[in-house]
This record gives sequence, structure tokens and C-alpha cells, in this order.
Amino acid sequence: MIRRIRSHLGWKLFLSYMIIIIVGVIVLTTAAELTIPRSFDRHMASMGSMMTGMMGNGEMGMDLNADLFTNFRAAVNESLLLATGAAIVAALVVSILVSRRVVAPVHEMMLASQRVADGRYDERVKVPGSSDIDEMDELAGLAISFNQMADKLEKTEKMRRNLIADVMHELRTPLSAIKASMEGLIDGVLSPDETIYQMIYREADRLQRLVSDLQELSRVEAGAYQLDLRSIGMGDLVEAVVARLDQQFKEKGVQLHVEIPLTGLPNVTVDEDRIGQVFINLVGNALQYTPAGGEVRIRAFLDERKIHVAITDLGLGIPAEHLPHIFTRFYRVDKSRSRVGGGSGIGLTITKYLVEAHGGKVWAESQGINKGSTFHFTLPIAT
Repeated sequence: MIRRIRSHLGWKLFLSYMIIIIVGVIVLTTAAELTIPRSFDRHMASMGSMMTGMMGNGEMGMDLNADLFTNFRAAVNESLLLATGAAIVAALVVSILVSRRVVAPVHEMMLASQRVADGRYDERVKVPGSSDIDEMDELAGLAISFNQMADKLEKTEKMRRNLIADVMHELRTPLSAIKASMEGLIDGVLSPDETIYQMIYREADRLQRLVSDLQELSRVEAGAYQLDLRSIGMGDLVEAVVARLDQQFKEKGVQLHVEIPLTGLPNVTVDEDRIGQVFINLVGNALQYTPAGGEVRIRAFLDERKIHVAITDLGLGIPAEHLPHIFTRFYRVDKSRSRVGGGSGIGLTITKYLVEAHGGKVWAESQGINKGSTFHFTLPIAT
């Protein structure tokens, strides 16, 4: 019986009502036993002269007084007994009604959570009560939180499957090219010249970059790295990325413009290497998708207590429906073109984690296809 009570919320609710009733009955009975004699004697004393006149015999009056008190106490005890029985019945009815209202949704969520644990992430529970947020109780809030959790788990599982598929594809492509080239060399179909060796080297280098990017992504997602923070000027950071990528811009015929206030900007407290990686990812991405003859513009300005950096290109642009997902790992607006370009598809994901690790924010804007795009990020100024 004890085990059954412990394992069922409905029985616990009923038992709690019974405890409340029993305590109430004990308090009421004790109060009645203490107050009934005194109240009865005071009432009878006020009627003493009348009772004496009516009965004539004092001894008979005392006997009648005792009989009245006994009957009065019996009536009170009988009333308490009937009230206790009615209270128990009421507690049983209320516990059944409350159990249906409370226990049923909780039991449904328990079963749903077990199904989610078994991998059925599409499982959802019905939200009990009103659909008006202002009128929702704790059970409705719990159901909404459960559905939100299940939704996030479903999306995470989908991303995990997509990640595996994307990694397999990224590995398969260069490995297939290397294998085909080696088979051609072994069979004598291909001549061992410099072109073949360069192609094999490029594919092997692509594999190495993918593995390095995956290792870096794993570290930043887990926060398994140290930030070497120090105060540095934004002009120095921009100058470093321009010096590193200037030759690539010249080779492709793309103009690179830098706009920083002449009066200078407050320093930022950052890890120079990590934020340098952010600049390389964003500016390099702008260069990759800007055709020859285009331009890329780097702007930095003070925005309240933050330094706001905007990197704008006049390249391919990003459709509006892709903007919310642009920082998702392996996400590509144009899969075929991105694969030919050689990108691993996780540079922007790494960028997002690195900026947020510095207390900043990163986002993208675009007017649409062939209208260019702008990548923004903010960094708190040094204090």
C-alpha cells in the first residue's frame, strides 16, 4: 500500500486532503471539548432561576441539567462525525477531479518523455487549459516547455544527421579524386606529370583544411580554448587582415576599401589571433563571392559602447530565406558553387562562436541575389 501511494500522485493528493481533514477534525474536536462545558454552564446559569421556578425541585433540576449537557455533547459529537464523513467523501471527489486535471497531463508528459528518450523527437504533448498566455497555469507552462525542448532536440538530431552526411560528402569528393588519379597512374592511363601531382596535392590539402576546420569547430563549440585578451586598436586589426589578403584581392581584380574614422576608435579587449581569424573568414568570404571588377568595403565605427564592424561586398548576395541559417555549420546557399570554391562550409560557424566568446554579436544582411551582402559584428570597447 505504501509503495502504491509513493508511486501514484493521485493517491498522494488524496492522502494530503485526508491529512488536512484529520487535522481539522482534531482541532475542531479539541476546541469543542474545551469550550462546550464552559459555554453550556454559562448558558444554563443564566437560565437557572427560570429552571428552578419551573422544576420546583432543585435536585430534579440538577439531574435535568446533567441530562441536557450529555445530550448536547452527544449531538455535537454526532454532528462532528457526520461532518467528518462528508469531508472524506468530498476529499475523495475533489482528489479524483484534481487528479484528472493535474495527474493526467503529468502522466502524459512522462510517457512522452520516455518516447523522446527512445529517439522519437517528433513527440509533442497537448497544452492543458486556456491558450491565452496570461491565463496559463504551471502545467500549461510545463507542457509548452516540454514541446520546446522536444522541438530543439528534433532540430539538433536533424542537424547531427546533416552534419554526418555533409562530412561524408566532403571527405568522399577529394578521396575519390585522389583514388581515381592514383588508379590511373598505376594502370598507366595517366602520365606522371606535374599536373597530376598538383591535382593530388590540392585534394590532399583540401582534406587537411577540412580536418583542421572540424577540429577548430569542435574546440570553439566546446569552449575548449583560452582567450589571450589584450587591448588593441581596431585599426591595427584591420591593417593586419588587409596586409594578409591584399595580394589575393589584386590577383582577382577586386578592390578593397577601408573606412575607419580619422579621429580613431577606442581600443577593444580581444584575442588578436582569434579576431584576426574572424576578419580572415569574413573578408575572405566576401572576396570569394565577389566577381572580378567588384569591390569589398570594411567599415568600423563606434556604436554606443561597442565597436561595430561591417564588411560589405557587391557579389552574389544571399536570398532572405537563407539569412537565418547562414551561420549554421555546412550550410550553403548554393551547394554546387560552394563545393567548387573549396570552402568547408563551417568558417562562418567558427566566426559566430569566436565573436560571441568575446561578448559580441554577428549577423548578415542582404538585399537578395546579385545585390551583395554585408556581414556585421560588434565587439565591446576596452574598459
